[in-house]
Amino acid sequence: MNKYELTVVVSAKLEDEERANVIEKVKEIIARFGGTVTDVDEWGKKKLAYEIQKMSEAYYYFVHFDSEDTDCPNKVEEQIRIIENVVRFLCVKVEA
Repeated sequence: MNKYELTVVVSAKLEDEERANVIEKVKEIIARFGGTVTDVDEWGKKKLAYEIQKMSEAYYYFVHFDSEDTDCPNKVEEQIRIIENVVRFLCVKVEA
């Protein structure tokens, strides 16, 4: 079983409910491609290192998931790329 950490940076312009919906979509995408979400860590609103789309702040989420399929992170990234309110994302494999 491979363990992954997906960092998702969500637009600060969204309300709480809309941000929750974005993270739910991310969880559904992970499940669709055979992953199992183990933890979602919300860091809250943080200042960005540089402006992105005229925003200087955004909400950070860290989604930890497991998957047998080594291609799962690539498939997840392809789908997250098209979610409108996701500013940036990065998926990395967690070494034990």
